[in-house]
Amino acid sequence: MKLIIGLGNPGKKYDQTRHNTGFMVMDALAKKLNVSIDTKKFDGLYTKFKYHGEDVILLKPQTYMNESGQSVSQVMKYFKVDSDDVMVVYDDMDMPTGKLRIRLKGSAGGHNGIKSLIAHMHTQEFKRIRVGIDKMKHYDTVDWVLGHFSIPEMQLLLPGIDKAVDAIICWIETDDINKVMNQYNV
Repeated sequence: MKLIIGLGNPGKKYDQTRHNTGFMVMDALAKKLNVSIDTKKFDGLYTKFKYHGEDVILLKPQTYMNESGQSVSQVMKYFKVDSDDVMVVYDDMDMPTGKLRIRLKGSAGGHNGIKSLIAHMHTQEFKRIRVGIDKMKHYDTVDWVLGHFSIPEMQLLLPGIDKAVDAIICWIETDDINKVMNQYNV
């Protein structure tokens, strides 16, 4: 079983904001796999389906970014998902817009959503895809991440979202994170 989590904040107010990049990837992934992430449970929206014989769960926690771990831990406990079968997709303002960085594990790096996951999962060892959202020097961090992408930024972000979707599908199909990192960490 694979659990793929996209981090973001619920509600129209946050739709298409930089901090909701994880949700944007999940929506693109769901569209490509022809599924809907619309079941409300576990303080989130999720769907469970089979893909090439593998059970897959897509989750968008609805607890707000800083408490994402609450939703994730509920899903992991209920479906008995091991942290080795978890992949989290989220924004990273220390990378250029649309650039991907795939890792096996790591610290929170200042990201409150990841801090919450680490606290609730009791481990830093879960796969992650960071999607760059860049940062403007003279913006407050909160204002920046909760702001909307400009048209030029979206032109950089959309190919990154497509690559993230392809990387996730590659991981589900091969269960080989090293192959995914070699192919998509360009």
